[in-house]
Amino acid sequence: MDMMLEQRVIAGHPIFLVRHGQTEWNVAARCQGQLDSDLTERGRAQADQVGVILKRLMADIPEWRDKVRLVSSPLGRTQETTRIINRHLDLPVTLDARLAEVSFGDWEGMTRAEIEAANPWLADHGPHGWQFHAPNGERYAGVRDRLLAFVAEVDRPTIAISHGMSGRILRAHYAGLDQETACRLPVPQDRVFRLSRAGVEEVA
Repeated sequence: MDMMLEQRVIAGHPIFLVRHGQTEWNVAARCQGQLDSDLTERGRAQADQVGVILKRLMADIPEWRDKVRLVSSPLGRTQETTRIINRHLDLPVTLDARLAEVSFGDWEGMTRAEIEAANPWLADHGPHGWQFHAPNGERYAGVRDRLLAFVAEVDRPTIAISHGMSGRILRAHYAGLDQETACRLPVPQDRVFRLSRAGVEEVA
């Protein structure tokens, strides 16, 4: 994507960005990527909490039921999170593959320790962003381009249920952060990030 074009890709309406609730592989520190695991009991509680937050935020949008779009990554953990959140909203749900998590290729399903044991050279890449070196996986720029293609089509206030790394990339774009900083951003599972022309606001 052309750098000047990338700088202009900011939706004219707010995006309320959510990460899926905690999963069994999150607890086990396994690299999920575009594979899946079920939400834990805590993850389901987190999704319910986010539903409460979103219902409160929607109250600030006049006639929000007719205006707000609810979009989810098609992966199982995001769809499960969306179903729980939607108990509070009762909105139609659209699935969009552009919100999916980064593909971590051959490393999906492995722990960081297993990946490092099989790839000693990876230690040279530090604790952040190492996933983008996965064989047969996606690279940062490609993921950013598909996410910004989603942003470019946002034509109304939108709730987007996504993932840890893909959510980092979206937030970094709105905040004007580089890749290294993006990969260090925290990824809470019980918060909403409001993305707008004003930047990024975390809402609890």
